[in-house]
Amino acid sequence: MFAWVGVPPWQWAVFIGCILFFLALDLGVFHRRAHVVGFREALAWTSVWVTLSLAFGFFIAPRMVEGWTHKETIEYLTGYLVELSLSMDNVFVIAMIFAYFRVPPQYQHRVLFWGILGALIMRGLMIAAGTALVQRFLWTLYVFGAFLVVTGIKMLFSREEGVHPERNPVIRAAQRLFPVAPYFDGQRFFTHHQGRRAITPLMLVLLMVETTDLIFAVDSIPAIFGITTKPFIVFTSNVFAILGLRSLYFVLANLIACFRYLKTGLSVVLVFIGVKMLLDPHGHPRHWWQFEMPTTVALCVVAGIITLSITASLLHTWWERRRGGKMPEPAGSASEPPAFPSG
Repeated sequence: MFAWVGVPPWQWAVFIGCILFFLALDLGVFHRRAHVVGFREALAWTSVWVTLSLAFGFFIAPRMVEGWTHKETIEYLTGYLVELSLSMDNVFVIAMIFAYFRVPPQYQHRVLFWGILGALIMRGLMIAAGTALVQRFLWTLYVFGAFLVVTGIKMLFSREEGVHPERNPVIRAAQRLFPVAPYFDGQRFFTHHQGRRAITPLMLVLLMVETTDLIFAVDSIPAIFGITTKPFIVFTSNVFAILGLRSLYFVLANLIACFRYLKTGLSVVLVFIGVKMLLDPHGHPRHWWQFEMPTTVALCVVAGIITLSITASLLHTWWERRRGGKMPEPAGSASEPPAFPSG
């Protein structure tokens, strides 16, 4: 299922082992004690993960994987940029969840750590299933393309609905299985309440983050297949994008209101990749309406769309401040009540 020229199983094991080691080092050493992650610390960790991601694509993978060429490097960079960009929208939703549940800042890193560990497992399974599906039925790439076009258009015109735990089937199932304590118990996910073992609101937040990432993965996994169908590139680009999500959250959490056009840019990216998948012959003889877009062109287009949306957002923020206008509050920070449902 994971077979790709030059990537034997032991190299998959080495890569996954290194990732698990870094995660254990993160939680067991650098963040063993709960503390508020400041902007400088988050920026430093973001720089570390971005540097590791680029080093893997430019230096480690070409020496690690037999047959890795400049083409694979461009595919990896494009996939990483797409996944990292789409994860920014995930950051904004996570900020809404934290604000809704009023999660103390010192406990947010723990939620993100376990949330991202779960996300890596879920995405690994989805990539494995998607790869097997594409290898067996190549026409599913056209289905993915149409799905991305529809999703991008819906995202472009959809409104933010806020956080609604009562609509989440996973939250409802957890409430049926366990009583929910109406208070945080430090950074614990389980506690004792009224003589019974109960889950804390922090567990509800973790479940919300996990299900949110699952929803986003439904968009992002087909998007990466629009760049490449090589499992090792799909998996590694996803992993590095997700690993950088924790520190990226703490960098962007207080700047969410400044990125008002980013969602529009991400919508255009999804539509672009979907159209690219629909027009690509995918190794078959071309029809008159099909053409194969070089990955370098796709990389430039995606980077241009994201850069333009961020630049437009920052310029709008600067103009609003110059006019003395009131800046919008971060999503979810308005007077929404904390949700501590009891089961």
